[in-house]
This record gives sequence, structure tokens and C-alpha cells, in this order.
Amino acid sequence: MEMNDNIAQYIEHTLLKPEATETEIYKICQEAREFNFTAVCIQPQYVSLCVEQLQGSGVEVATVVGFPLGANTGAVKAFEARRAFLDGAHDVDMVVNLGALRAKQINKVYADIKGVVEESNAFPDRQVKVIIETCLLTEEEKIVVCRTAVQAGAHYVKTSTGFAAGGATVDDVALMARVVEGRAKIKAAGGIKTLEQAKRFILAGADRIGTSNGIAIMTENSYNEKKAP
Repeated sequence: MEMNDNIAQYIEHTLLKPEATETEIYKICQEAREFNFTAVCIQPQYVSLCVEQLQGSGVEVATVVGFPLGANTGAVKAFEARRAFLDGAHDVDMVVNLGALRAKQINKVYADIKGVVEESNAFPDRQVKVIIETCLLTEEEKIVVCRTAVQAGAHYVKTSTGFAAGGATVDDVALMARVVEGRAKIKAAGGIKTLEQAKRFILAGADRIGTSNGIAIMTENSYNEKKAP
């Protein structure tokens, strides 16, 4: 996959810690404006605040649904998504029903995703990312859930919540890219801390990088640009 030289346009500046305060949310919005990140990704309670803070900046607001376990009912996830879109979110990152997936209840997984996608369809230009939590799945399960997400109309598949035992791997991103075949985009998230890591994920097929280390990545990128002859 070719890589845009503007690394900031891949980065979703992320703060999903449950103890995050309004002061910290104001700060990441300011940073997102300063570095022109593609989006911030925050907990649902802060969507309206971020929309207000980022108005006119070009930085989008993403939030999470069924997070971090994916164990809410489909109806609750759909309600969460609708509330987020009404509050102004551009993207929702939903966690799939992992128990249903592992039990091979694929119709239930499909319905879970489809309910959120249908909510997005009621709003112009909104997107749904499906978090599949790769570290908990077999390769077969990763393939099945990526295909199911595409069939349900999801816009992205995403590696991880960042709250499980492992995060994104280059091999998983490459696998996801092969499975979706351009019918959905890919977000790599979970444990991405350096510029080199971010570049490896992008070259493997990631269209977005979810990270709380965006400032460090951009600082490293600027340093490298200054060093270049």
C-alpha cells in the first residue's frame, strides 16, 4: 500500500481512559487542531464538547460503542450509535459481539453490526468502524468477522480496543486487508507508539492509526524531516 507523506492525516488522536477529565479532552482537541490530525477518538460523554471545540478545524470526532467488551445487546449498541451521531460524531467504533463470534453465531454478529450501520445511514457521511479485538481470535475467526462486517455495510474494520491483552500487529492488518479487498478500510489501534510502527501498519494496509501517542509520532516525524538532506 502506498503511504501519504502527511502522517497526521492517518492519526486519530485517542483518549479513551475512563478517568479522562474535561480538561484533558480540551487538551487533545487543541493538539488535534495544532497537528491537523484526521480525528480525535473519545468516550461518548465528550462528543458534544469535542464537536464544539473542533468546529471549523477539519478534525473529525470519533467515539466508541459497546466499548470495550462488545457485550451489550444489539439494541443498546444501536441506541448508543444514534445518540453519538445526534451529538455530532462523524464515526463510531463499535466492538463486535465476541462471544457470538466465537460460538459461530454469525447471524447474531451480522445483526449486531447491521443495527449500528443502519443508524449511520440515517445521517449524512457518517461511518462505522467494527472493532474485532484480534488478540482474542483465531485466524479463521478474524477472516469470518471481517467478511461479516463488510456484508453488514461497515466502513472500516479495526484491530483492537487497546483494553485487551494485545493490540495491533502488522500481520493482522495485512490479513484484514486481504480479506476485505478494498470493500472496507482498516484502522490499526492498540500499542502503536512510534513513527516506525505507524509506517509499518500503513504499508501493511491501515488507512487510520488509532493512538494516544500521536504527539510523540509527529515529533519524531518532524525530527526526521529536519535531519534529511
